[in-house]
Amino acid sequence: MIIVGIDYSLTSPALCLFDTAAGDFCFSNTKCYFLASKKMHECYDDGVISAENYPKCWTTDEARFSSIAYWAEQIIYRSLGSRLVDELSVWIEGYSYGSSGKVFHIAENTGILKHRLYMGGIGYESVPPTSVKKFATGKGNSNKDMMYAAFCEETPETDLMSDLSPKAKAVNSPVSDIVDAFYICKFGFDTLTPKE
Repeated sequence: MIIVGIDYSLTSPALCLFDTAAGDFCFSNTKCYFLASKKMHECYDDGVISAENYPKCWTTDEARFSSIAYWAEQIIYRSLGSRLVDELSVWIEGYSYGSSGKVFHIAENTGILKHRLYMGGIGYESVPPTSVKKFATGKGNSNKDMMYAAFCEETPETDLMSDLSPKAKAVNSPVSDIVDAFYICKFGFDTLTPKE
């Protein structure tokens, strides 16, 4: 089974994939992807995290949404290889109802991805952001710093801030997006794992 956690957005979407055949669930056994909008991230690949260049050829919002969805969809299909779609479990972070700004753009963007998955016969589960945050930190209203602190405690061998945002003073994209995608994926894994 391949479990996919998706932190989907207009500017810095991220996916985290875990193949249950890889062994125990841990960050080093996942594969994470994000769209690079900064030159320093272009062609980034450390074996666990890979960046692909953000599509720059769009002239309309619809073309932009379609490009981002195509990117995510292709990563999911590549991860399957020769396996069947029913060996896939996709988890997408749901909408934050306290959002402001381009909320309709965010919804349209996510709707395109959901439609493409549907047309490809790929089901998905939506996870409320508060559920992911509570799962990661114990608090449903955790901010980016708290999510990153939980990630650092769980994966002390990984320093995403030094690797991806060495000059940043606060947790930002793509670090926060990768962390969210990781915890969405882990939430899916935990939900699917039989409890003793």
